[in-house]
Amino acid sequence: DDCGQMSAWYIFTALGFYPVAPGSDQYSIGSPAVDGATIQLENGKSFVIEAQNQSDKNVYVQKMILNGQPLNRFYLTHEDITNGGKLVFVMGEKAKK
Repeated sequence: DDCGQMSAWYIFTALGFYPVAPGSDQYSIGSPAVDGATIQLENGKSFVIEAQNQSDKNVYVQKMILNGQPLNRFYLTHEDITNGGKLVFVMGEKAKK
């Protein structure tokens, strides 16, 4: 029994980010497997994830936008999520250099 860790890992990974390590407030960025999702937070806010141009071929993140501003780092913080808002992944066919 993995205490639900495999299913939690899959949900996070499908959303395009996952916890770096227990006790860390950072979430590493990956490639979302869904077009979009909304997380209803306990504080009454929502965190919306949207993957634009996501397809079987467009698996590379070209840019990320958090609450209307470019996200120029490859991680989210727990506070980014719990503050609510919107994370947009713009996907493309080729890896961005």
